[in-house]
Amino acid sequence: MCSKNYADTFDQHAFYVSDTPQTGACLTRNGLNFDRTFAICQKTVKFDTWTINCQNMIPFDRYAPYNSLPALPPAEELYTDISIIQKLAQASRKLAELKGVASMLPNQSIFVNTIALREAKASSAIENIFTTDDELYKALTYQEDDYAEGPAKEIIHYREALWKGYGEIASDGRLTVDAIIQIYRQVKQTHDGIRPYQAEIVIKKRGWGSLIGETVYTPPRGKGVVEKMLADLVEFLNDDAKYPVDPLMKMAMAHYQFEAIHPFRDGNGRTGRIICLLYLIQKDLLELPILYMSAYILENKDKYYFNLSNVTGTKNWKEWILFMMETVIQTSEYTIHKINRIRALISKTEELIRIHKPSAAKIEIPKLFEQPYIRPKNLVSEKIKSVNTAKKYLTDLEALGLLTKSKIGKEYVWFNTELMDILSAENH
Repeated sequence: MCSKNYADTFDQHAFYVSDTPQTGACLTRNGLNFDRTFAICQKTVKFDTWTINCQNMIPFDRYAPYNSLPALPPAEELYTDISIIQKLAQASRKLAELKGVASMLPNQSIFVNTIALREAKASSAIENIFTTDDELYKALTYQEDDYAEGPAKEIIHYREALWKGYGEIASDGRLTVDAIIQIYRQVKQTHDGIRPYQAEIVIKKRGWGSLIGETVYTPPRGKGVVEKMLADLVEFLNDDAKYPVDPLMKMAMAHYQFEAIHPFRDGNGRTGRIICLLYLIQKDLLELPILYMSAYILENKDKYYFNLSNVTGTKNWKEWILFMMETVIQTSEYTIHKINRIRALISKTEELIRIHKPSAAKIEIPKLFEQPYIRPKNLVSEKIKSVNTAKKYLTDLEALGLLTKSKIGKEYVWFNTELMDILSAENH
């Protein structure tokens, strides 16, 4: 056995390769003549340097479709580790705390647009689709007017896909292959489905470092192969009698499996992260998709892809599951913090209205927090009969310092600045 420090950044299914796998030679940073064979090694991560311990190398062909992808669950010894069990307990407690805190909101739909859109933005950024918060919330405010374009439009589609999937879960009570296809179609705005078996899809190295532009993984393909794997994955998620695995553990395992199957031509990452959230709702661990998982993944993008690829390259389920449990812990804490700040802002708003502008109490307060931009016409209700009346009440709230007015096109809208500040802050 030998070891070698390898301080290079890998991204998007980057596997280590060896030119002489049968000898168990160490990897070198430069001058390596890469061939078709991947080396399966034991690896540990230390800060920004990866220590590679190469032993018992097993060939893995990065150019050949991975039709031997093992079905779930993996062998128990690969994931029944005391550190995993402890981290799983932590994640379960934190998720239960989030569910409880969210239930205390006067109307959970307050978080429907805000956190779901933040999740959409971060998940899309993982795939290098970027836009500003301001453009994104303007696009949401004017989506029926087809205001959105470019990246903002793609992010709105992600959010719509999230809610389409939520509707499917509410209707069927479980994830199905058809629901997954519908989610993908909404994400990508396509009528396409599972990629045809003739399509020669490969994953190439992106970012920087070695192997740029090189094929690093070839997902399964063949007549009926992907369909069978996807059906098996859905059965694993839904059949708790046959597969009695903790739902958080299942979520982590299934996320890897979905990305390895790579059932669609594009959009697999975003679709896969939506499935994670929907599965937590299916198992009653959440009531709404308000867990902002993609923020943590975006901040730890290299580690996410490194651990994801290591399940294929080294069968290292432990580090992958630990990473996903930490994702749940960190994003639960993050979301709890957001909810508490929004609850405090709602209380402050209600108190100021009660003391200084009781007539404005006709406004449905939750509507002021569904998104930062508020159009007067969106406040029209049984209590507020006209757009002009809505404008009057919004002007009253502006005078209290709760809102600011701005002009978009020919229309005046009111902006909830403090809400935007809360939503845009990425750190606690």
